[in-house]
Amino acid sequence: MLKLLLASRDKDSLSGLSTALNADDDIKLLTAESGEKTLSMISENPLDLVVADEDIGDMTGLELVRRLLKINPMINSAVVSRLGHDEFHEASEGLGIMFQLPKQPDKKDAEELIKTLKQIMGMIA
Repeated sequence: MLKLLLASRDKDSLSGLSTALNADDDIKLLTAESGEKTLSMISENPLDLVVADEDIGDMTGLELVRRLLKINPMINSAVVSRLGHDEFHEASEGLGIMFQLPKQPDKKDAEELIKTLKQIMGMIA
């Protein structure tokens, strides 16, 4: 079973992604409404992936990933961002973010995200 955490202060912004992920019986989905809550949950729960909204309230998604790396440099992460591909790559360079999600990610984005995660984890070829 994959354990994922969605970090967002706005329940609606990741609702499409959350609905799609919750429909998968092989995924346990946790949520956090702030970056600080996410950081405390990370130290208490082994997770396969953290998905950070663009703005979590107390920090940005990119700031959260920077802080996550200090706790667990092997954690997989995805970030919602409106930046273009090249701008996002430059802003996130060195953070090891596996996936950039669009604003209001949906079922298709969830499927691509999980497929990429499973490939990274060696669960599928």
